[in-house]
Amino acid sequence: MTMWEMLAVFVAGISAGTINTIVGSGTLITFPVLLATGLPPVTATVSNALGLIPGSISGAIGYRKELAGQRPRVLKLAVGALVGGLTGATLLLALPSTAFETIVPILVAMALVLVILQPRISKAVQRRREHTGVPARPDGGPLLFVGLMLASVYGGYFTAAQGIIYLSLMGMLLDDTMQRLNAVKNVLAALVNSIAALFFLFVADFDWTAVVLIAVGSALGGQIGAKVGRRLSPVVLRALVVTVGTAAIVQLLLR
Repeated sequence: MTMWEMLAVFVAGISAGTINTIVGSGTLITFPVLLATGLPPVTATVSNALGLIPGSISGAIGYRKELAGQRPRVLKLAVGALVGGLTGATLLLALPSTAFETIVPILVAMALVLVILQPRISKAVQRRREHTGVPARPDGGPLLFVGLMLASVYGGYFTAAQGIIYLSLMGMLLDDTMQRLNAVKNVLAALVNSIAALFFLFVADFDWTAVVLIAVGSALGGQIGAKVGRRLSPVVLRALVVTVGTAAIVQLLLR
């Protein structure tokens, strides 16, 4: 890489770490930049997954206050995330890229619809619970576990917009604030990135220069994202999710 290319990758890492912590979809920033430096798509994907690990961990640490009292929930959902992430990483090396590229925009669009409708759906679910007398499950039940595991398969494969899918599923099935759900999202994303990257270390090619630049940049961005994201109201956070997700769909369709 030239010095200008290295600077571009570093700045992309900061941006990705920031936006991943607040919403998700940071890969849509780093991935095109890595391709522009001349890296093959799979090498770029693998290098990106490795580089974003410090950013995910940094964002999760930044949201540690919102994680208070959520340990049982996180531990249960983490199992599904790890299984899904490893499965997705395996599929990246086994399947042609077109297999997921077709369905990804559809998945993101569905997630955005759920995010937009989440307040109304949550109220309807709450009224139903009050009518039936059945309390909300703190872990979201089997439906959330399976949904997040499937989302993690996609996350281990490409990662772009996985945070948006996580937030939409948890917003539907958990009775909690957006900020606390965002904290769980950051932990799950860190786990998926880590398990996928661990797998890639042994079976795939990656570019260490890109990995280091994105790692340092995303770690800085994770702290920035935590400070900014924790100050956003639920309405603003939801609007940001929809805006970033829409941009993700456009980029994925044009790619």
